[in-house]
Amino acid sequence: MKTYTGRLAPSPTGALHIGNIRTFMVAWLRARSAKGRVLMRMEDLDHPRDKPGAAKKIIETLEWLGFDWDEEMVQSERKDIYREATGKLHSLGFIYPCVCSRKDVENAQAAPHEGDQLFYPGTCRGRFSSWSDAKATLPENRLPCWRFKVPENTTVSFTDNFAGEYSMDVSRCLGDFPLARSEDGAGYTLAAVLDDALSGITEVVRGDDLLPATPAQILVCRALGFKEPEYCHVPLVVGPDGRRLAKRHGDTRIETFRSAGRTAEEIIGRLAKSCGFWNGSPIKLRDLTDCFDPAKIPLSRFTASEETFFG
Repeated sequence: MKTYTGRLAPSPTGALHIGNIRTFMVAWLRARSAKGRVLMRMEDLDHPRDKPGAAKKIIETLEWLGFDWDEEMVQSERKDIYREATGKLHSLGFIYPCVCSRKDVENAQAAPHEGDQLFYPGTCRGRFSSWSDAKATLPENRLPCWRFKVPENTTVSFTDNFAGEYSMDVSRCLGDFPLARSEDGAGYTLAAVLDDALSGITEVVRGDDLLPATPAQILVCRALGFKEPEYCHVPLVVGPDGRRLAKRHGDTRIETFRSAGRTAEEIIGRLAKSCGFWNGSPIKLRDLTDCFDPAKIPLSRFTASEETFFG
């Protein structure tokens, strides 16, 4: 049987909070309880939001909490690989340059949308013969983006290892989705798909907010000639208002709890209790491998705030 290979994939856009760690804990335990491997991948391609020193702090925080891994990868060091993949997709006719701005796309919406999942009707399909032709039509401070061409009636269905059956008609829900915002670059979708495939990731464990993004990633994976990994989308940690954990819910950063004298074992114990497979008492992460049971994780999102987490 193929060795289970999972990954932790933080982005250096800020400090880790209990929501990040809960998801990482499940991902790490999925791998270690299966006697598998763990890859640490720093997803540092979102340059406008990346914060100096954040990557180093993330690694230090994870190690303090008891996480370990077998291999490290930094996406910003892999640009040549992404460039080659972009060229391949273009030569095969899977992507094309697009000059539409986000405002253009928003104005073209025929129905309300949520979050970043905008529908794009293919306005620029066949409009330009090359990236340079598209760029020539734009002001100097703007660049085209690469869009993935989604054929009509393209439905992607898969069985998520936590969320169950999931299906999306990508051609109607997303249309031609963006893949990269520079000629030889890579956005999250392309970089994550390519790195998962080349690293031999057997299962992607992440928050359920990314479940709607998965069908597009599967299409890219198949276009590049890879078999997609399995997926396991676990419930996020949210605040009392039901929204994604944020500053409005208080300071839930790990470094804040640590500065207040909380131990790594206390934090891990509380998070494991929220997942249903531990009683909440302090425990080392590695000691949870024997009692880890993903079937006990509640289907609903975990509600917490700075006041309630240790309350």
